[in-house]
Amino acid sequence: MDMLIGGKHISSEDLEEVKNPYNGEVIDTIPIAHLQTAQLAIDEANNAKDSIQEMSAFKVSNKLFNVCEKLKNNRQSLAELLTLEVGKPINESLVELDRSIETLKLAAEEAKRIYGESVPLDAGLNGKGFFAFTQRVPLGVVAAITPFNYPLNLTIHKIAPAIACKNTVIIKPPTEAPLTVMKFAEIVNEEFPDGVINTVTGYGSEVGDYLVTSTDINKISFTGSITTGLMISQKAGMKKVTLELGGNDPLIVLKDADIAKAVKGVINGAFLNAGQVCMGVKRIIIEDEIANEFAQKLVEETEKLVMGNPLDEKTTLGTLISENAAIQVEETVNNAVGDGAKILTGGVRDGAFYEATVIDNVTPDMDLVVRETFGPVAPIIRVNSLDEAIDVANDTEYGLQAGVFTNDYSSAMRCAQEIEAGTVFVNKQSTFRTDNMPFGGFKSSGVGKEGIKYSVEEMTKSKLIGLNLR
Repeated sequence: MDMLIGGKHISSEDLEEVKNPYNGEVIDTIPIAHLQTAQLAIDEANNAKDSIQEMSAFKVSNKLFNVCEKLKNNRQSLAELLTLEVGKPINESLVELDRSIETLKLAAEEAKRIYGESVPLDAGLNGKGFFAFTQRVPLGVVAAITPFNYPLNLTIHKIAPAIACKNTVIIKPPTEAPLTVMKFAEIVNEEFPDGVINTVTGYGSEVGDYLVTSTDINKISFTGSITTGLMISQKAGMKKVTLELGGNDPLIVLKDADIAKAVKGVINGAFLNAGQVCMGVKRIIIEDEIANEFAQKLVEETEKLVMGNPLDEKTTLGTLISENAAIQVEETVNNAVGDGAKILTGGVRDGAFYEATVIDNVTPDMDLVVRETFGPVAPIIRVNSLDEAIDVANDTEYGLQAGVFTNDYSSAMRCAQEIEAGTVFVNKQSTFRTDNMPFGGFKSSGVGKEGIKYSVEEMTKSKLIGLNLR
């Protein structure tokens, strides 16, 4: 599949195979862009700024609704392609398509709601007789750098609000799973002028770095690792930056909790997309008084998951993105066992598959829970009190989302106020997200917010216009 730049299909002498992690078969190839191609995309995006900024909000909104309808019409085929390149179960891919459609709809609606405000200058010294108001104006060119785990939805969370407020965009999709994003870009290009949307495929160390440092790009929106996020923040210069850098999300289960509901939260939160979710449940922090009962029920529910061909509707646990990724999870779990943790179920790798794993007797200093483990693992950390649970929850460099299960709203409010995370859910796991909510973490989990309304604010700048009426 070729890149889309300025409305034209662009290839390269260098190609990369995109493989199905389930069986290793080659799905397609993509070109590996180099600096000259990246610059071409930057030029085309800048050349297209006038064409979209001359459009009315009404027209932009309608065109985004058209894209939304076309995405609906291609829902099944794009979900199947997503499953082939990512390895997630087809039912999860269909959910990602539904969320993507919803996100586009929200952006189409928000395109008509980009408001400024009146500013009472007469509240300041010498301001009497002036009338002033602000406008939200587009930044210009937005570069979106996206990950493999939810490639379509996370891309749309960047480019849909960018286009809604009349920016042009350059997408650098993940090399491991670029195809669904590239197909989507073709749909967007059918509705908008050439150059409004562009795709550049290649390696982050080359074209990604070039986009980050270019003075002809006005914003970088990135989802990925802390290491890459720190590099972007250091190299981006004066451009605006939004960084979504993952999480090590805690789920606190207190002794008065509804255990069945908490177990369901872990199943949905730790094993979704084979655990490859930045806001997935990464640490189960549970009061020791109920830990044995909880662990037994969690094992029972975990063993009901069906691992198999991701295209089979009965499959509930797919592959990781690659065999290397599965090996890394396997090594991390084995190291925890070597340090005293105990596998209650799972713990076996087969190629890119890794069984859904429940592991008990985990201590807060084990690498399994110090770092973000990107795999289907549910580590249980036992604590003796609410105070200890909150301390353990906060003992991480991350702060994306968190959950607490309890029937005591005094305890719930303590967790909500004291846990250092961008979002805290009560009686819901951290994995929950609606596409209109503000999404973004504290500490090393990143800077800025996503969620369409909040993304629009991040992708515009405020201009004050003042009239002297004296």
